[in-house]
Amino acid sequence: MLIALLLAAAPLAADPPRADRAAAPAVHRAAADTLAGVVTDGAGAPLAGVEATIVELERRTRSDADGRFAFAALPPGRYLLQLRLPGHAPAVVAFGPGSAGPVRVALRESPVELESLVVTAARTPLAAAASPLSVATLGPERLRASSSVSLAHALEGVPGVATLSTGQQVGKPVIRGFSGSRVLVLADGLRLEDYSWSDEDAPSIDARLAQRVEVVRGPASLLYGSDAEGGVVNVVPEPLPDAVGRRGFVRTGAESWFATNNRESGLVLRGEGARGAAGWRATVVGRLGEDYRTPRGKVENTGFGALDGELAGGVRGDWGSLVVRYDRYGGEFKLLEADSGRAGVGPADPAEEEGPERKLSDDRVQAAAVLPWRGIRVEPRAQWQRHSLVEVADELNGERVPGKESVQFDLLLDTYSFDLLAHHGGGGGAEGTVGVSALLQHNDTRGPVPLVPDARMRTAALFAVEQVELGPVRLLAGARADGRALEWDPNAELGLAAGSRTWRAATFNLAGTVELGGGLAARAGVGRGWRAPNLFELFANGPRLGEARFDVGSAELDTESTLALDGGFRWRGRGVEAEVEGYRHRVDDYLYAAPTAELRQGLRVFRYDQTRARLWGGEAAVQVEPARGLLLRGAVDVARGTDAATGRPLPLMPPPRALLRAELRPEGGASGRGTHLWTQLRGVARQSHPAPGEYAPGGYALLDLGGGWEPRLVGRRVRLEAQLENALDTAYRSFLSRYKEFALDPGRSLTVRAAWGL
Repeated sequence: MLIALLLAAAPLAADPPRADRAAAPAVHRAAADTLAGVVTDGAGAPLAGVEATIVELERRTRSDADGRFAFAALPPGRYLLQLRLPGHAPAVVAFGPGSAGPVRVALRESPVELESLVVTAARTPLAAAASPLSVATLGPERLRASSSVSLAHALEGVPGVATLSTGQQVGKPVIRGFSGSRVLVLADGLRLEDYSWSDEDAPSIDARLAQRVEVVRGPASLLYGSDAEGGVVNVVPEPLPDAVGRRGFVRTGAESWFATNNRESGLVLRGEGARGAAGWRATVVGRLGEDYRTPRGKVENTGFGALDGELAGGVRGDWGSLVVRYDRYGGEFKLLEADSGRAGVGPADPAEEEGPERKLSDDRVQAAAVLPWRGIRVEPRAQWQRHSLVEVADELNGERVPGKESVQFDLLLDTYSFDLLAHHGGGGGAEGTVGVSALLQHNDTRGPVPLVPDARMRTAALFAVEQVELGPVRLLAGARADGRALEWDPNAELGLAAGSRTWRAATFNLAGTVELGGGLAARAGVGRGWRAPNLFELFANGPRLGEARFDVGSAELDTESTLALDGGFRWRGRGVEAEVEGYRHRVDDYLYAAPTAELRQGLRVFRYDQTRARLWGGEAAVQVEPARGLLLRGAVDVARGTDAATGRPLPLMPPPRALLRAELRPEGGASGRGTHLWTQLRGVARQSHPAPGEYAPGGYALLDLGGGWEPRLVGRRVRLEAQLENALDTAYRSFLSRYKEFALDPGRSLTVRAAWGL
């Protein structure tokens, strides 16, 4: 395998990838079921606190003061060991039958956080630099720096990923121009189900609970089915700690922050520990924010409160491992309505201090096991998710009554999902996965406004994906078959009789990378994705007051399917890393809401229809280390979409963007014991190709500043950070903001953060 030969993911100052793989050290097993090793810095001094993870088994430990670590009671098989420490490039080594010799891995200092492995693109651990699919990752440092309650806002710095936002607390990821139900969000590989048709219902997951977030750009329906048409966002939690064969322990930590713009305060409390074969972790994240402010005033009714958390426990041994997690995401998010005047443009109107509010709660229980068996790694995974979405307004019998609330709609979604995966690999440069997936879902429409009928959905799928390495070439190929059935109950208010629909789809991916020498590699791929229409597109028959429109669905909508071509080049040399990619998608039966001349309840009617569409664009990114401790980054992305039947632009296409960033870490900063400073400039052009009737505000540029210091206090690492966003207090409107026609985006905000022990 390609991964099996890697010593480390190449940092900015790395040698070409082929040389790195040839130098990979072997790993020694001290006993038949034990893995042991030592981690040092470049000078040979031991490194303490290095996180060592056996990726396939999700087992994690840390090196002691002598740089030593060990895993006991390991099942037989081939695995990858990843070693990580802030301020250092990660290292990856392989071990398995026949490995011999003591492992002694040296981690090299690096001013940039690197992610060496991804699992989302192929369902098995894969070196990010060698992925045949277009992937990007965000590690814990970048996720922590965002502190956003919105997962999408935390991803905005990834080339090709934008945010469809409702204020600063609600956002939905947009990948290469695909948004809504065309982008699938996963929690540790299992899909999240929500009311994705709603702009105010965002993915119910807190990025602050993740170790990393992986993004697959382009269709991933082969691996994840319907809704992975434009791409996948996978939120990967940190593996549980391991104490098999050594003393048990308990660790705690806390983090707090405050932002001046909306006076947001946040607190994270976390504890974890392990004893023998058992490990556990508990995390609570609380946030409270007031209305946000623009350079010209406050935007009323945009505050929020959220309380999220996770409780996880697991056991492991030579038989494998089992982990059970309970996650909760909940909050109350106030919403600005389209009829509330030009909020955030002039003085605030006291009469608009009340308005609608979304009350969201999401509970998930997830169980996942890893069971090695005769050279095959079997993974059964199951999840139950309950998603509740309630909107209330300060109205009573249709009249505005300050201080009074009435329920407008009340939706409840119960989803049961199951995956059974069988992984093989390690021998002869080939590895792959065969899997089956199933999903059962029930939608319960409650409250006075029935947006959609009560409905039940069932899906089932079978897929296989295989990777093979042939010298400098790595190929990935796979296919999947999906079936989906939907049944709905009669609803007199929606004018619906009972009925049912079925959809079937076949998808595939074929992709490859080839190393051209000198650190240069080329990548190309072709894939088909699909999605079935969602409940709202099929049955909507009501107002969207937040957008001043009345939506009408169509129960006859067909399956949307995409054929995508993409490719590009990656270059890793000494002190330089660069990537450029391009893509083109042909979408048949593209689903969209078309404006009409009809009015209902004083609102313009939008009817869901289908057409042929074309989407194309590209991304480019480069990072350079011109001097020790100085890192320069740059990125640009462009996305364009056209209705092939009319030649008109598609709605909600992200405008061109650019990012320039400089980071300075003086001597000692890269090792996490010193200071760091950074500045960045974010530029967004005006959308020169808006859809008919779509408002396109002007372009803008935002300056951000920040820095941090990481001393040690009472033997524990303390992180002190500050960042100034929109430092020049620029007045602007985001093209993908739902508020763009009647409110500005946030002005200057200073965020200060302190963390201890995390």
